[in-house]
Amino acid sequence: MKGLEVRGATVRYGELVAVDGVDLAVEPGEIVALLGASGSGKSSLLRGVAGLEPLAGGVVAWDGVDVSAVPVHARGFGMMFQDGQLFQHLSVAGNIGYGLYREARTQRRARVAELLDIVGLPGYGGRRISELSGGQAQRVALARSLAPRPRLLLLDEPLSALDRNLREHLVEVLGEALRTTGTTALYVTHDQDEAFALADRVGVMADGRLLQVDAPELLWRRPVSREVAAFLGYEPFIAPDVAARLGRVRAAADELVGIGPAGLTPSAAGVELPIMDQRHQRGEVLIDVRLPDGQIATARSAERAESESLTVALDPAGCAVIPR
Repeated sequence: MKGLEVRGATVRYGELVAVDGVDLAVEPGEIVALLGASGSGKSSLLRGVAGLEPLAGGVVAWDGVDVSAVPVHARGFGMMFQDGQLFQHLSVAGNIGYGLYREARTQRRARVAELLDIVGLPGYGGRRISELSGGQAQRVALARSLAPRPRLLLLDEPLSALDRNLREHLVEVLGEALRTTGTTALYVTHDQDEAFALADRVGVMADGRLLQVDAPELLWRRPVSREVAAFLGYEPFIAPDVAARLGRVRAAADELVGIGPAGLTPSAAGVELPIMDQRHQRGEVLIDVRLPDGQIATARSAERAESESLTVALDPAGCAVIPR
């Protein structure tokens, strides 16, 4: 196949199995994001693909050719890390053009100028790295990683050191840059919003295993297991009969219904439930109610409830039906 193909990849650190027989494919021009908690194996898988960690088993191939034994520098893959790893003694242009030493000076200058435009920093070529903000420095790091036209770009939590507002803005910049340049990318992050906003497909990892890879909307609507659904933020999980009492969500006897962050809403046509707690968060009120089966679930409201109960219903768009 064309693009990246990982078959049975295993990475070990002594007796610890960090990546356990993972299969993954990334098509040319596709952006795939890997999500997982700390220790899930996502960064170890990225390093195994790059060649920074030796595979204890399995194959990494590009366009059908096994590159598992090819040295890091010869794979044609680029990498971008959390700290950017920019050279302080070089200018912005010097950093971006660092990997273009084989090209003629005029070609190198043109490529640097092109990438500065793509990442939204036109005219910044002569600046020192010390003069840049954190967000600007990461844009330069992105431009530098794209400069040699890598056939695959590997990004390991490149925005995690930035504050949320800046991350949200730079995700748009990064996604536009990758698509403008047609770059194939494997992106590791712990931030679900980041992954869903950026990637064509999103994978969820846990304990070194790849649990599911799907388009963002399909992953969110149809997680394949309770483990995946819980990681995505669905809770609690209720039986079909309880779901039927609470709203228009139907599930078979061998399934469960996961209630997502927006899955339970105040509704005059719903069921009256006792309020256990309520608190403000980002301009809305989170109201904890006790479900008919005794579990606690959270409804979101524009204002505080003034009574000891709240009438709520399930919103099918905010719930997921999964196998038991």
